[in-house]
Amino acid sequence: MSFKKDFAWGAATAAYQIEGAYNEDGKGQSVWDIFAHTEGKIKFGHTGDVACDHYHRYKEDVKLLKDLGIKAYRFSISWPRIFPNGVGEVNEKGVEFYSNLIDELIKNGITPYITLFHWDYPYELYKKGGWLNPDCVKWFADYAAKVVELYSDRVEYFITFNEPQTFIGTGHFLGEHAPGLKMSIKEALQVCHNVLKSHGAAVIAMRKAAKRDIKIGYAPSSWNAAFPHTETPEDIEAARKFTFATNPDGYCLFDLAWWSDPVVLGHYPEDGLEIYRDYLPEITDEDMKLICQPIDFYGQNFYDGADIKADENGNPVKMPRKVGFTKTAIGWGIMPKIMRWSTRFLYERYKLPIFITENGMSAHDGISLDGKVHDPNRIDFLNRYLIELEKATDDGADVAGYFVWSFLDNYEWAEGYNDRFGIVYVDYETQQRIPKDSAYWYKNWIEEHSK
Repeated sequence: MSFKKDFAWGAATAAYQIEGAYNEDGKGQSVWDIFAHTEGKIKFGHTGDVACDHYHRYKEDVKLLKDLGIKAYRFSISWPRIFPNGVGEVNEKGVEFYSNLIDELIKNGITPYITLFHWDYPYELYKKGGWLNPDCVKWFADYAAKVVELYSDRVEYFITFNEPQTFIGTGHFLGEHAPGLKMSIKEALQVCHNVLKSHGAAVIAMRKAAKRDIKIGYAPSSWNAAFPHTETPEDIEAARKFTFATNPDGYCLFDLAWWSDPVVLGHYPEDGLEIYRDYLPEITDEDMKLICQPIDFYGQNFYDGADIKADENGNPVKMPRKVGFTKTAIGWGIMPKIMRWSTRFLYERYKLPIFITENGMSAHDGISLDGKVHDPNRIDFLNRYLIELEKATDDGADVAGYFVWSFLDNYEWAEGYNDRFGIVYVDYETQQRIPKDSAYWYKNWIEEHSK
């Protein structure tokens, strides 16, 4: 079966991680601007003030995308660059930047994919309660509608949220990401419900605002990505159960089904409703109808995963990692089999075309004596994961595209510039871009799989 002829071979980035120009041309502040400037929050005190200076270097970056044979580019819009206060007056300079970027991509034969929210929430709205304020539903829907009104004449693909598990679970529950809150599980579940309602309201508003037919998706992550220890029916079923199970002790905020079942199936997972019955917000039938708006594709970010075996009762057991297990520079396990099995499980459950919206690794990259950046570990990682993704398509999953994370080395949130995920090396002092060996490997992979 292999990959489709029109498969989207892409690369992904996020606004705060690459743009810089954090206070230029009328942009408002985001919670990440505030958090990164707060002492002790980010490794080495790094900020995204300049990052990769993509705001000023986007033409150079688009040319590089073209030279590397990348067919699709997933980027995010900085909400406060469009609406400095989150709502109200539109910042025309911000509108112009993204318009110019889109035009440059199209001119170079690259399909733009817009992510509406990749974590840089407007600080002015945060001061009004952020995702805990019921008005957040309308705030996000109005923002989403404006972006679609502005760009849907040229852009077909839009994604509402990137990894709600992370910006809520890590940012509002664990306190490790912006805005750095450690909410009670009751408050965090209310925020989760509000975000899901915001997604649904945005889908409705986007379709009304669109200047042509558009395709709308959603891009969660998961701490539950899994593969079976053996390919027996028992282990496969156990891995499937694990993938969609609800974790106790507040960790449902990081789960796959908790965030995806409401969007696609129209209800929260039953096990989660039972586990968290004493902490749930009011959930009405109208809420669930709002959340469960038809979407056109399902995005999934894949990195680490779990090796799952069935016990004597068929329940999933997470197998211990081998001593000295292979891991990335950031310490995440390398589990390529999740690409086959979790993708297959997702397609079986949600029956939507799937885009792998992020996949990649942090490696110990540096410029060698020959002036190049050799990253054989990343090449091996990508090769292994993509081979498994191809197996998912052979299993019958409708996989529509793949976006390597990331196009550029960038600001890795609370890790600052400590970790390099890019297929292109960035010297942060000079802003020089150097395609790594993996970039050329990926170019060859795309060429071979686009015939």
